[in-house]
Amino acid sequence: MYSQLYFDYNATTPCDKEVVDSMLPHFHEDFGNPSSSHHPYGWLAKGAVEDATNSIAKNLGIAPSSLIYTSGATESINMVLKGVARKMQSHGKHIITTKAEHKAVLDTCAFLEEDGFEISYLDVDSDGLISLETLNKTLRPDTILVSILYANNETGNIQPLEEIAKLIQENGSLLFSDTTQALGKVDLTDVLQIVDFACFSGHKVYGPKGIGLVYIKDNEDGDSLPSFIQGGGQQKKQRGGTINTPLIVGLAKAIELAYSNLEEEHKRMKTFRDKLEAGLLEIELAVSNSKTPKRLPNTVHVSFPYVDGANLLTALSRQIAVSNGSACNSASVEPSHVLTAMGVERSLAYASLRLSIGRYTTEEDIEKAVEIVKDEVSKQREANILWERRA
Repeated sequence: MYSQLYFDYNATTPCDKEVVDSMLPHFHEDFGNPSSSHHPYGWLAKGAVEDATNSIAKNLGIAPSSLIYTSGATESINMVLKGVARKMQSHGKHIITTKAEHKAVLDTCAFLEEDGFEISYLDVDSDGLISLETLNKTLRPDTILVSILYANNETGNIQPLEEIAKLIQENGSLLFSDTTQALGKVDLTDVLQIVDFACFSGHKVYGPKGIGLVYIKDNEDGDSLPSFIQGGGQQKKQRGGTINTPLIVGLAKAIELAYSNLEEEHKRMKTFRDKLEAGLLEIELAVSNSKTPKRLPNTVHVSFPYVDGANLLTALSRQIAVSNGSACNSASVEPSHVLTAMGVERSLAYASLRLSIGRYTTEEDIEKAVEIVKDEVSKQREANILWERRA
């Protein structure tokens, strides 16, 4: 085990031991193919998948028929955006999203633009929220889909989805929300009643990597989205390929564990988040980028003027695992597109840290992390002549 403190739970979470234990029998004992309908090995596997699906549906307050399993949130996003575009293009080719979406959404929208679709990218304010007035003006009769990230993976800020949904429904358009970061942190029951599509990923909620979900609100007949992967007709012919029994069982267990004490864990994480944020904001000139009243209970995003962000991350990596934004965008040398969309200056965006806490974070970890960051920021500034001349 690494000696580092772990403060990058938004990038990924460790797989819970109970989740691992639930999966193990399906690798070497009950290893059958759920589509093998002529012998007990297949029956047992199919039963395990059905039980897992019913468990997920019960915890999320949705119908089992609304779930399609994928390899993760990125595939889910591709499935929804490309699927709606393909199915609805005769009604229109206009899609609306925001400039602060996850790269999986933005890159897929760029792909659709090359295929002849028109994408409108909404600005966000300094809190990362869209303007309802601007959304209303951007909606058109040929708008087939609006894609709005529910909880931002970098800042934790949460969009007012209920108000957004009303405008979209009045326009007769469909609403898709990437809810990946919110699963297991906030109750999504109400959210899933107002969106047409949503997506999740197992490894964000102490489940295994390589498994995700598409939620389709009205999918009883399996014709809400065209097939994304062909070959075999599994999952109502909407996603071909052998059904991954162990990972589906693990995902269901992870969601079950998360929902078993969701309210208590939310309160615990919020307390720790506030303590962490307050400690970091004691650093001179530090600025929080997570300012909305409604936000994830585990995410802190702070900028430190007069600090080289790359050097800070390198120095911190010896003691604490943190990031400066989305893991899916870590190879980029550009500042976070989320922060720049929020109007944060490039120099300040470069000098930012995202710290995300989780199930295994302790109060002692919080105290240590604050001291480590304070010390390293101070060292970075001592070497910066601009810090000496800031007055």
